[in-house]
Amino acid sequence: MTAIITERGFELATSTPGVLGVTGLLNFNTAAAATQAIESALSDPSIAQLDLAGVKHADSAGLSCLVAVMAEAARQGRSLKVIHMPSGMQALAKVSEVDQLID
Repeated sequence: MTAIITERGFELATSTPGVLGVTGLLNFNTAAAATQAIESALSDPSIAQLDLAGVKHADSAGLSCLVAVMAEAARQGRSLKVIHMPSGMQALAKVSEVDQLID
């Protein structure tokens, strides 16, 4: 696995071509840095999937991070698919009525 960036609480890495993996925490403490780091990593046009399988905990700030990243990808005309979203984050997205922004 090739690490792209490691911040306090989360890491972004590529292990499969076209996939950006997120591990660790997406919460109030990490969301701003994670949003910037993910958007920066997405400057690689080959990345088409955001893999959240390694996310251990996400809260509403983490969900906001994800929505912001998806919005930025859409603004750039990029197709980005979220895979392996943790069930708690899926439930929060549904309750917040932003699940369709992520699909």
